[in-house]
Amino acid sequence: MTNIVLNVVVIALVAAVTGWTLRRHRAGPLLWTAAVMVVLTLVFDTIMIAVGLYAYAPDKILGIYLAGAPLEDFAYPLAAVLLLPAVWTWVGDGRRRRHAGGQS
Repeated sequence: MTNIVLNVVVIALVAAVTGWTLRRHRAGPLLWTAAVMVVLTLVFDTIMIAVGLYAYAPDKILGIYLAGAPLEDFAYPLAAVLLLPAVWTWVGDGRRRRHAGGQS
């Protein structure tokens, strides 16, 4: 399995699981966070690859690079931008329900 196939599957699953929850959030902060995460990934993955901290098997990636980072590297920060606010919301909702239930 190539990295891009794995990335598409993971992003699709994360989007399916978090989609309903993320509708409650404003899009602006999520888009800004995604932009910042992409830039950070671009900078730091390029540096890490350039100094030889890790390398990719050429047969597992598409071969499309942004600066020095393969395109596939950008799926993980995008998944985090979807997943982390959703988990934060779920945890907060659960705490509110438990707190409200305990005071009745």
